[in-house]
Amino acid sequence: MKFAKLLSCAILWFSAVSLAAVPAPDGFVLIKGGTFDMGSPANEDWRVNDETLHKVKVSDFYLGKYEVTQKLYREVMGENPSSFRGDDLPVENITWLEAVRFCNKLSERDGRTPVYAIEGDAVSWNREANGYRLPTEAEWEYAARGGTTTPFYTKKAPGADDVNFYGHYPYQIEQNYFNDEVLETRPGVYRGNTLPVGNFKPNPFGLYDIYGNVGEWCFDFYGDYGVSAGSTSVTVDPAGKPSGTRRVHRGGGWNDFGKNLRSAYRGAMQQSSKSYNVGLRLAMNAGAGVKGTFVTQEAAGFKGEKAQAALNPKSGSRALIVFYSWSGNTRGVAREIKKQTGFDMVELELVKPYSDDYNTVLKQAQNDQHKQARPALKKKPDAKKWADYETIIIGYPNWWASIPMPIATLLESYDFAGKRILPFCSHGGGRFGQSITAIAKLAPNAKIGEGLSVHYSGGSSLSKDVAKWLEKNGVKTK
Repeated sequence: MKFAKLLSCAILWFSAVSLAAVPAPDGFVLIKGGTFDMGSPANEDWRVNDETLHKVKVSDFYLGKYEVTQKLYREVMGENPSSFRGDDLPVENITWLEAVRFCNKLSERDGRTPVYAIEGDAVSWNREANGYRLPTEAEWEYAARGGTTTPFYTKKAPGADDVNFYGHYPYQIEQNYFNDEVLETRPGVYRGNTLPVGNFKPNPFGLYDIYGNVGEWCFDFYGDYGVSAGSTSVTVDPAGKPSGTRRVHRGGGWNDFGKNLRSAYRGAMQQSSKSYNVGLRLAMNAGAGVKGTFVTQEAAGFKGEKAQAALNPKSGSRALIVFYSWSGNTRGVAREIKKQTGFDMVELELVKPYSDDYNTVLKQAQNDQHKQARPALKKKPDAKKWADYETIIIGYPNWWASIPMPIATLLESYDFAGKRILPFCSHGGGRFGQSITAIAKLAPNAKIGEGLSVHYSGGSSLSKDVAKWLEKNGVKTK
């Protein structure tokens, strides 16, 4: 069935249902609408340049008090994909597409009008329907702020006693790592897993775990807000761009640093990707909704996917392994990948290398991240051969929960449009952090495959772990 025909059928069906027939169920909070400053001011520490401050008006809506639990998801969908198991734990490891399908099935179960019409990667949202849905980015941030304009809804940055996150790294720890006594919020426990929903105090609007535990999918495609800094115009009930390659998730999760819990911080992934760190919270219209309005969105495609599905290990020109390594851990993983595939390999080298001293390089790395520096590369991929590669296997150490800035230089120096990126990282416990989001933002027209995170050097299981990862991504080994 053509998508247009599907939508016309959906319109007839939606219009036949009374939108005011069913009252809001328990477990939801009425968020009274209003106008607020979305994004972050230029002086907010650790802000990202995609957080342009602008005025937004949102209408009244309902938002779930809690993140969706595994019990509810299993009852509705008949399965539980979560990495951590427990009825009261938030569901995670679900794609954006699975999240909207869940919203529709729950609406049908509860006698509500399903919100979404879905055909493949194309999704239409009937804004008039009374079913369950994902919040928009604007709704999520408005609700998370709870009437505040500071980085968090609390005056003091949240710590491990307030939020389930990577408690060793509270807000502003990066530049104060060797003198954390100056921090108002000191390092705390890192639990390394999700917790039952509702473990901590709610925010001013009565919402639990709006920061941490799991990140929460929003409806919008990721992209710039379409406003210039300093604009005084007011955007009303925005729903994101009509097309894109990444969907937004907000709030940070159990494995995120304090800086990534900020109300303005924007995570991003492909709508077909999933993470042990991302789940969802339900929203609903309050009242009749936006009458007669449909929002139709379609994910942008990626070129060359058929060719990428079956790489030939005998032809090293089809894929490139490119990596940055400081201690040698990432280098060891890269060499194992090359050993198993025979692909071309390039190790990035800097014009001005980082220090060999561990404590010094920690300072240098966070300073470069803080100011979003782009270190110049002395050794890098051959630009003349770049077009030959359809898949780029990118490796790096997890530095301060993200990519080292030499990787940012790489991503901005080459055309990744239509290519597939397979990321791998070495880490000391933080897995990928927000490095996948960083790659997704800097290479928006590349398809990102499943990543591999390796604890330090990987140990005796490295060879098997690499082989399993390559197989998952459809890469044939020698």
